[in-house]
Amino acid sequence: MRKDKLYFLTFLSIAIIYTAIAGIALQYLIRASTMEVLEAHLEFSKKEAKTFGILVGHQLSNGIAKDSVVDQIQQSLKGTDFEMGFLSMYDWSGRVVCHPDIKNVGQPASTNKSFVSSVTDDLSPESFYTLLHQRQELLESDVSEDEGLESEVIHLYPVQNSDWIVAAHVNIGNISTQIGQISRRFYTIFLVMGLVVILSYVITVRLLGSAYEKRLELKNEKLEDEVVNLSKLNRAVGDYQQKVIEQKPEEQNGDSTTKKRILTYIRNELIPIPIEEMAYIFTENTITYVVCIDGRRSTTNLSLDELFSQLDSSYFFRANRQFIIAISSIDKIVKYGNNQLKILVTPSSDISVVISKNRAAQFKQWLNL
Repeated sequence: MRKDKLYFLTFLSIAIIYTAIAGIALQYLIRASTMEVLEAHLEFSKKEAKTFGILVGHQLSNGIAKDSVVDQIQQSLKGTDFEMGFLSMYDWSGRVVCHPDIKNVGQPASTNKSFVSSVTDDLSPESFYTLLHQRQELLESDVSEDEGLESEVIHLYPVQNSDWIVAAHVNIGNISTQIGQISRRFYTIFLVMGLVVILSYVITVRLLGSAYEKRLELKNEKLEDEVVNLSKLNRAVGDYQQKVIEQKPEEQNGDSTTKKRILTYIRNELIPIPIEEMAYIFTENTITYVVCIDGRRSTTNLSLDELFSQLDSSYFFRANRQFIIAISSIDKIVKYGNNQLKILVTPSSDISVVISKNRAAQFKQWLNL
């Protein structure tokens, strides 16, 4: 139950983060793409109006009568596709001279249907976007107007040798639809990509989490086994210590190789120490120290090898090259490093008493395990 809640919170967190990032990215990408579309329309309309205006001006310069030119232009504009935009022609008074829809010929041009007011106006993509957005809001609020037929003038080009102006129109409804399609396309892409990314991430986290949990369970099982083994070792130490108390070393079978006491030095004083009073023996800086149960410390000229050969092996154990410990001094056994054992002794030692992995089996055998 707790795992399911964790996975749900992970999914929710990733979804929130992705939504925040995607929201910012979407606004930037949609606006950038919209600007590219509007800039393309502007450039195309400007070139088309310029080409058309130069062609008309060339006809007039060749001496063709204005009426004939108007008739030719009207015939060429007739049936123009209104899908994205079209061209028309005005005179300087604002009257429509030529228009794809012949019903508009002779009518005054509407100032409300133009994004530019003179031939010197140069409409930028940013201004085009702002005006288009405002015009779209007006069309949505005025249901009486047919949005699909609404157009705006976005560029004016003067015709040489005449008082005519070529106007480039853009279909408001269709260009708004095109921009809307771009927005929906981006939203769809980001939605699909978000679902894929979020689900992939959650599945990956779940798989990695499951693998980690299995490894953790194995470690816990191993740790439990080690705790059980350490408990057995500590119980064995207690049992062995009790056995030693009941059977003192000097009461054990007489072995001529073992000593009952060892001669040590405290400064210049020679002190004999009974082996049952010794807690542990260790070497440091080539000096051999003998530590008693009551904490007294003295030195001896013998090496650890020489001392251990003279001690009762059932009462003393050679922990490592530096330490010999008595069973009575062992306070606790803990795990140390990789399959090593650390012996906590009484009185405490400044130097750690560590039994290596290879000697651990011998130590367990010494405790009759």
